[in-house]
Amino acid sequence: MRTIRALAVSATALATFGLAAPTAAASESSGPSNIVATPSVIARGGQLTVTVDGCPHGGHMTSGAFPQTRLEPIDRHHDRGHDGMSRGSETARGVATINQTAAPGTYDITVNCVGTGTLTKPQAFTVIGGVRGGLGGSSSSGATPTDMAIGGGLLGLALVGGAVFWMRRRSENKA
Repeated sequence: MRTIRALAVSATALATFGLAAPTAAASESSGPSNIVATPSVIARGGQLTVTVDGCPHGGHMTSGAFPQTRLEPIDRHHDRGHDGMSRGSETARGVATINQTAAPGTYDITVNCVGTGTLTKPQAFTVIGGVRGGLGGSSSSGATPTDMAIGGGLLGLALVGGAVFWMRRRSENKA
């Protein structure tokens, strides 16, 4: 009988400890995780938004494509616990402007969160070449050889069509 009681008390204690441990671990930030950069493909001069989980006090982020940029904690007043008290967010966000001189390619992002550590996400986003504005992105002046070939072909076709039309009209007038 005592053995059964001892086992019951032990099982209850283990169950209580087992349910409380994940709650305690969830409230403690274990460091930055889940770096998300949007958009994942961006042109030079564009703005990149980065969010980081496990960064409740903010920090900064760096990359070869943009200067060091501040990460601000996301304030979620609507995020309340079961006791009705407001909970702070574990997520931080920053917006970086891609350098005009950034070479096309993939870039890493390194975040340094205050009090929780540093994390690097390899190949977090891709920079594509800038778009040349005006005239549909054309960078040459004058007609290209392709333009000349198309124009010459159309002119030749018009001459042949005009000659055929003129010959048919002439033969109709004689009849």
